[in-house]
Amino acid sequence: MPSIEIDLYSDTQTRPTPAMRDAMASAEVGDEQRGEDPTTNKLCEMAAELLGKEAAVFLPSGTMCNQIAILIHCRPGDDIIADKTAHIINSEGGGPAVFAGASTRPIDGVRGIFSAEQAEAAIRKRRRHAPRTRMIEIEQTANSGGGSIWPLETIQAVGAVAKAHDLVLHMDGARLLNAVVASGVSARDYAEPFDSLWLDLSKGLGCPVGAVLAGSADFVEQAWQWKQRMGGAMRQSGSIAAAGVYALENNVDRMAEDHENAQLFADRISNLPGVRIDPEKIETNMVFFDVSQTGMTAAEVHERLLERGVRIGENDRYRMRVVTHLDVTSDQVARAAEAVRDVVMEAAA
Repeated sequence: MPSIEIDLYSDTQTRPTPAMRDAMASAEVGDEQRGEDPTTNKLCEMAAELLGKEAAVFLPSGTMCNQIAILIHCRPGDDIIADKTAHIINSEGGGPAVFAGASTRPIDGVRGIFSAEQAEAAIRKRRRHAPRTRMIEIEQTANSGGGSIWPLETIQAVGAVAKAHDLVLHMDGARLLNAVVASGVSARDYAEPFDSLWLDLSKGLGCPVGAVLAGSADFVEQAWQWKQRMGGAMRQSGSIAAAGVYALENNVDRMAEDHENAQLFADRISNLPGVRIDPEKIETNMVFFDVSQTGMTAAEVHERLLERGVRIGENDRYRMRVVTHLDVTSDQVARAAEAVRDVVMEAAA
């Protein structure tokens, strides 16, 4: 495989900085399961305070956060309302059905975002033949929607629907802090209507692993039991929780640079022949573009870029995804855009 010099495949490709590694190496640790790891405890307290929730629990991944939340809130046969692009539907191995025995009811939103009216229309009428609607789930930001930001007013309206119908509201907060930085709305305000939500540490925050799931004290106590059952319980986890503490203290505001770099990339490729993209729809650190009119598939463009040391993701047959992050500079993003230009122009010639 060619050497990758510029990796825009995902913000999960970030590596801990020297300062983050120092924080991890010097972390005070103890037995997490006994509540004796001070660094892990600090991370959970920081996350709970940031989100305005009673408690939080440190978990190995965001997918585990989603699955544990579903296990707590749902029973076999229950139904979960989510956008058709949602991570829990498309990228978690059918986890809701496998673990909780729950089904999902996809909504055809706009760029990953559905309205309160759509949510209410998707709630099933209570009858013995139908699944029981139990949860409404949203993803902030909406990944496959293009890194789009759920407006606070839309979240509040969907939350009101959930409350009126006695449903649980859960947030997949994989890139919540991207939305916070881009919109100026606080994490606490975004989180207020939700019964449960989580923050991913291993994306824009730059940590090597981990996520934090938050909710009521009772919810987190149940989450601890599922954490144990699912094999996610750890011992001296402070050495990795320290990365999360460092990230929350140092890496949040800098996400604005990622958003600027995403816009830079979109602007640089917007006039290429055969490339379809709307630069005005770039809201955070993601850029999706269509190559169907270049005469190449996304896989072909991907391979030709790899030959130039640039890695960009294939979202489907013709759609590609760029994700900016702290491990790529504006100069590298510009060079990646130039590589796309070279590939497209060579194909056109």
